[in-house]
This record gives sequence, C-alpha cells and structure tokens, in this order.
Amino acid sequence: MNVAEKKRNATIYTAEEAYQQSLEYFKGDELAARVWVNKYALKDSASNIYEATPDDMHHRIANELARIEQRYPSPLSVDEIFELIRDFTYIIPQGSPMTGIGNPYQVASLSNCFVIGNDGNADSYGGIFKIDQEQVQLMKRRGGVGHDLSHIRPKGSPVKNSALTSTGIVPFMERFSNSTREVAQDGRRGALMLSVAIRHPDAEDFIDAKMEQGKVTGANVSVRIDDAFMEAVESGSDYRQQYPVDSSTPTHETLIDPGRLWQKIVHNAWRSAEPGVLFWDTIIRESLPDCYADLGYKTVSTNPCGEIPLCPYDSCRLLAVNLFSYVDHPFTGAAAFNWDLFKKHIHAAQRIMDDIIDLELEKIDAILEKIAADPEDAELKRTETNLWQHIRNKAKEGRRTGIGITAEGDMLAALGLRYGSDEGTAFAVQVHRTLALEAYRASVNAAKERGAFALFDAEREQQNPFVLRLAATDPQLFYEMQEHGRRNMALLTIAPTGTTSLMSQTSSGIEPVFMPVYKRRRKVNPGDQDARVDFVDDLGDSWEEYVVFHHRFKQWMTVNGHDLNKNYSQQDLDELVALSPYYKATANDVDYLKKVEMQGQIQQWVDHSISVTINMPAEVTEEVVGQLYMAAWKAGCKGVTVYRDGSRSGVLIANTGDKTENTAGGETVFPVDRPPVLDAEIVRFQNNKDKWIAFIGLVDHKPYEIFTGLADDEDGILIPRWVNDGLIIKNKDGDGISRYDFQYQNRYGHKTTIEGLSYKFNPEYWNYAKLISGTLRHGMPIEKVVDLIGSLQLDEAINTWKNGVARALKKYIPDGTQVKKQVCQNCNSTNLQYQEGCLNCKDCGSSKCG
Repeated sequence: MNVAEKKRNATIYTAEEAYQQSLEYFKGDELAARVWVNKYALKDSASNIYEATPDDMHHRIANELARIEQRYPSPLSVDEIFELIRDFTYIIPQGSPMTGIGNPYQVASLSNCFVIGNDGNADSYGGIFKIDQEQVQLMKRRGGVGHDLSHIRPKGSPVKNSALTSTGIVPFMERFSNSTREVAQDGRRGALMLSVAIRHPDAEDFIDAKMEQGKVTGANVSVRIDDAFMEAVESGSDYRQQYPVDSSTPTHETLIDPGRLWQKIVHNAWRSAEPGVLFWDTIIRESLPDCYADLGYKTVSTNPCGEIPLCPYDSCRLLAVNLFSYVDHPFTGAAAFNWDLFKKHIHAAQRIMDDIIDLELEKIDAILEKIAADPEDAELKRTETNLWQHIRNKAKEGRRTGIGITAEGDMLAALGLRYGSDEGTAFAVQVHRTLALEAYRASVNAAKERGAFALFDAEREQQNPFVLRLAATDPQLFYEMQEHGRRNMALLTIAPTGTTSLMSQTSSGIEPVFMPVYKRRRKVNPGDQDARVDFVDDLGDSWEEYVVFHHRFKQWMTVNGHDLNKNYSQQDLDELVALSPYYKATANDVDYLKKVEMQGQIQQWVDHSISVTINMPAEVTEEVVGQLYMAAWKAGCKGVTVYRDGSRSGVLIANTGDKTENTAGGETVFPVDRPPVLDAEIVRFQNNKDKWIAFIGLVDHKPYEIFTGLADDEDGILIPRWVNDGLIIKNKDGDGISRYDFQYQNRYGHKTTIEGLSYKFNPEYWNYAKLISGTLRHGMPIEKVVDLIGSLQLDEAINTWKNGVARALKKYIPDGTQVKKQVCQNCNSTNLQYQEGCLNCKDCGSSKCG
C-alpha cells in the first residue's frame, strides 16, 4: 500500500478518543497520556489524529525500521523490532525519530539537534545573516540548533562600512534569540544554543547578556572555557584574550585578570543559572570526530542541551535505553542487573540507530524535493537548499549516532544502591563502560556487514584518549576495529529525557529522582457527595490535596507491602521515604561534588557529552558554585550547568550607572515625574488576522508605559520591521500626559521621528493604554498588571487589543515569578511560574504562552 492509499484508509480519532485510549494504555497516568497525544501521536496539519495509543506509534516505527533492515544481511523482523520498542520498556527512539519515522503528513528531519557555522572567517553581515536563515530553516523542521559566535569581531573593531566600528557579539545574540522565539515547531518554541570562546575579547559581554531582563530570552548560552584559563584562575596569573581566537597572528590582544571574569561566570550562574560552561579542551581532546577536523569535522559548538558537540552542518538522532528494565526482581533482596539481556539489546539499539540514519537520508531527500517544488525563485531558496545538502553529506559520510540512557536513578534504587554513594557510582560506571564497549562492538560488526563510515582511518584515531581506553579494556575489540573499521564516527551521549521519562514512567536520563512523593491540589465542589476539602484559598475556592507517588516509588511500596490507598500525613510520607532506597538520593539531596565526580567518571565512557544539571538549594553560596565548576573541570566533565533553587526569580536589570536588583517580592521604584525621554522597545504580535504593535517605554529596562494599536504597514505610520536600535519615546509637552513622539535610527544612522504617536491609534485604545501605563509607573508588579488587564470587562471589539497588551508585557515578567490563584489546565497544579514570558507548570511541565 502506497502513502496515498494509507492516508485514504487511515482511521481518524478525536483528541478525546485518543486521550481516553492512551489513558487506558498508561494505566490511568493522565500526564503521560496527555504528553503522548499532544506531542507524539501521528497527526496532520489540520490536527486530525491517526493513532489512538503508543502501540499504533510503535507499529508505525517498527514497520519503517524493518523496511530498512531488509537492505542488509540478517535483518531484524517487524515483530522483533516491535518487541524491543513497545511500551517504552527497553529501547526508546526520542523526540524527532518518535514523531517523524513513518510520518507521511510532515516534511521534517529525524534529527534532534544540529550545529551550523561558517567555514573560515565569516565575520560579515552576509555570513551572519546566512547563519540566521539557516537557524530558522532548521527550527521549522523541528530541530534544535547550536552555533558559536567566536568568529564575530569584538566590539569597537574597525570595519570598512559606514559604521566604522563593529558592534560586537551581543547585538547578534539578540538577533538569533529573536529569530528562535519567532519560529514555532508544532506549537513549541525553537531551541537554540549560543556559545563563545572565553578567549574572545567580548566574552564578558556575552556572559552578562542574559542578566539584563528581557534580553536573549530565546537561547541557552554557554562559555567555551579552555585549560589555560582554568589554570590561570588557579595560579592567579594573567590570561590573554585575542581575536581571531585561534590565530597565531591575532589583530587584537589584551591581558586580563582571569579571576575577575571567573567570579562573574560563577556569580551569574549562581544568580540566573546561566551561562553554562563547556570545558572545551576536554571536548576537543576526547573527540573522535576531531581526528578528522581537517576534513570538515572540527567541533565548534553543541546542541541546545549540550550533550552533542558537533561540527558545522552535522546532526544527531537520539535513542534512550531504559536501564530500569534490566533489573530483575527490582526492590527486593534478589534484585540483580541482567547483563546478558542488556548487552544483547545494546547491539540491537545500535543497529536501529544506524537504520534511522538511512531513514533520515530519505527525509532529507524529501525536504530537498519540497524546496525544489516550492514556487519561490531559485535564488531565494539557495541558502536552504545548500543547508540541507550539507547536512545530508555529513549524515551520510559520518553516520553519527546518539545512544543514551534513561532511568539511571530508578535503576540504582531498584538495586538497593543510593544515588551519589561510592557503591552507586561504581555500579553506574560499570553500566556505562559496558554500554560503550558493546555499542562500539556493534558498530564494528555493522562495518563488517554494511561497510565502515566513509572517512574511517585507524591511524588518525590511534592516540585518541577514548580509543585508548577501549583498547586497554578490550584489546580484541580494538584489534577488530583497526582491521574492519566501524560503521559510525561517534556513537554515545546522555541527553535529558523529559517527555521520554514521563512515558516510560521512570526518572529522567542520568539524573536522580526529583521527588519520590509530593502533593497536588484538585479543585472540588464542597457540596458534592464524598468531597474532601483540605484547603480554601483567598477567593473562597475549595481544594482537595492528594498525594502523587513517583511510579517506581509506588512499585517499591507495593513490593514491600505498603498501602497505596492510605491517607498519609506528611510525617507518614517522610517516614515512608526514609525506609526506601530513594532516601537521601533525590535531586536536592545528592552531594554536589559527588554528583560531579560521578559525571566525570561516566564521561570517560561517553564519546559525545552528558546533559546534566546540578540542583542546589537557594541558600547555597557563590563560593560553592565556583568550587563545583572547578571540581567538574578536574573530574574530566565536558560541561556542567547549575540550578540554584529560585535563581530565576531575580536578575540584574540595569547596565548603566548603579546596578540594581529586582528580587522576588521586591518593590519597583520609578520616577515620580515622567522623564522627558525614555528608551523604548517594540513588540509585534498577531491576534487572529490582525497585526498589532506595542511601543514600550522603559526605565532601567523595566516597562514604564505601553501604547499599542493596529499596525498599518501600507501608509507608513509605523516603523519598518528591521528597526531595533536607537528607540526612544519623547514626551513633547513635558507633562507626561499629552503629546508623545517616537524616534528611531534608520539604516544610515539618521534619526527618524514619528510625531504625535497618540494621534496614530484608536482613542479608546490610547485611553486604556494611559490607564495601564499609570499602574506600571506606580510600581505595580508586571504579573499583577497582566492579571488586571485580563480581568478588564471590555467590548468584544477590543478584546484583541487587551490580549495583545497582556502578551507584550509578559515578556518582562522576571523568570521564576510565582503565580497564585491560577491552576494548570493540564494537571490542576497551582505550582505555576513564568519563564521567558510563558506560564509554566513546575509539576507537569506544560507551558502556555501568549
């Protein structure tokens, strides 16, 4: 049956039908059912759903993989593959492969992550804008993207254009960030990693960029730190920054105090959880692809979560092995790890990963065919066409894979081992060593049957530290790899497995269990029969509190005879956890340095990298964060990110004059009299078919006033879309009430003024805008202003305006701001907070933007 026939004969389910059937599949787990239906069930652009449960999805995937298997000797059958992937028990294709394999309704890549970049010195507007377009083109195909900014000239460098000097890195960070926020991926915002070398003279500006409220909110940022910098920090000696960063004859050099810059990195990470750090010399030294750097495989950046360092135009697909499923008799005295089954499945997983590369090549061909068929002029399509041709070449030539794991925390608990203990770490290292050896053995076996990757050269790799560890541990494997090569250039990673772990009902990735048990609230009608009211909020709404058990903790309870239906008090729950193998082994319990030590030891057996976050309590000091980063470098980690509880709730917001801080619950102090001139920002948005624009006047980078109206692009009332510099709002009459002019800088550096801004908008909008601006000027917290706007009872004709004002202001709500009196529409939790302008549920992870 061809694709057209399959589409015609496909059964269509309503969202509720799919939810109810998947709810039964997940045995009543509402969150897992919602996640699967919303993110992974096969659907078309009209939101018709063609799969009712993950069984349907797994049959779809198994059929496609079996089709590829038929190309090679000793193929796996459809039934064999289905048994490996069904029920998320053993092998789990992650994200894009799960969504895209066998999907006839979506022209998209199967790759989870990409890195892009320019060959040589591409410090030009042409090179920078090419990267911007490539980033957007990848994000619209569902990919996360990373790229490095070290090639951009530092601020103040001479340039041969009308500007005379370079603006430096930060303006382009904002550009790439804005592009990310503008691209939707099936309702998701794009994912971007921006990196820069610590050796770059603008590194300090890069490190500070996200500390200014509302800036670079669409990107993760990480600093590429070299060994020389770390050694200089330890010794107290000077460190040389230069541009170009890798040149032997730099045009720009300066000696700096590395200790001061190190403290800034530590402070900002402590304050806002960014920047992350990438220990770049460790990454390059350990990298097998960098043995082929002169052939186009020089690593330049990482994907958004940091687990895959990549060269320009390379990509990777992800798959997770569920470690918990290899524990026989879990949570009992007879618990044991099934090494034979584990090894057998690693070979199957690596084989499936190689099959997915073939499927990806087919997907890229379909993308190229669609681009060719699009009615646009060939010149307009050239960048997109070249991009996908480059990606296809890298995927075919290197055949990079990304086998990882999930459920590390649950595996250790099921074996009676405490996460972070010496015994637990030793066992985890044994698991990852075995995974590395067997995956490489499977790739060597595949080379015998299917051929080695095109560039394989044993001599190039002989002194690579990772290869030397393989050789020392398994000489026979090393000998066979020297003789036959291997199928894949690099094989292993440990990625975050957020939604994957929700569906496998296990702990996420390499992380410990976040909480084995917690409480949620459910709104109830106190008049209903059998209703239990545990809490009444200040609006008078009644709530029932109920206990949520982590799935594997619940399994431990059942195995050990604890009642799942008992109404436990908090003391009861504390005592229950203390009896379990999860005691002192959760995300906030594990000793930070022990976790870094564990990561470093496991990293020795992961040829790519590990995505891991070190959770810390709010009261932890900056000194401890610095110690942790230093320990991570010495332990051999390739990168690390810290998250201090509550660190997103307040960030530095002023970049001139005295520094001020906006702390959670703090009071904003604005001028009593409206200054004659305010810096300004523009927020554009669309409601239904109407295009709107908001002009936001700022004091210390915080909203002081807002004026909005319909955008009229035809008669030139509003400003060109490319304008984002030199924006101010003037109060013409000096009274802060009547006449406002808007001024911006044009492409040639000249100032253009729109006089009488107030006259350009509907008077009703203008009057409401003045009212809302009054609440901002008197220091009402932005989230409260947003709530106020939402409560306004307005005519239907201006509800669009009201929604747009709220949407524009949400951008300025500090990350981490808690929200009260609202509940999550997905899980009914009241644990809500703002993150990058979106309202996120901290319990289930659902997000609502706009």
